[in-house]
Amino acid sequence: MQATDITDVKAELSHRIAAIEWRGGPARIAGDVDRIRAIAHRHHMLPAVTVAHLLESALARGERGALVHHWLALLAEAVASDRQDEAASRAFAAACTVRFAH
Repeated sequence: MQATDITDVKAELSHRIAAIEWRGGPARIAGDVDRIRAIAHRHHMLPAVTVAHLLESALARGERGALVHHWLALLAEAVASDRQDEAASRAFAAACTVRFAH
C-alpha cells in the first residue's frame, strides 16, 4: 500500500468517526463503528480494528452518552496512529482497559 493510500483511508475513517452522532442509539452507532472496523481491517489498521471491537462490546454492554464520545475519541487516535502493527494494537487495547475500566 502506498503512503497516499493509507493517508486517504485515514482521512475517510476520521471523517466517518467525526460524523457519528454519539448521542444516537446503540444500534446506529454500532453499525457505523462496524463499517469503520471493516475498512480498517481491510487496510491492516490493527489499532483501529481493536478499538472498534472494544467499542462494539461496550455498546453491547449498554454504554451510552459521553462515555461513547470518549470511545470515539480513542478510535480516532487509533486511526491517526503512525503505527499500525500488533504491538500498537496491544497498546491501544491496554489504553482502553485503563481509560474505561469500571
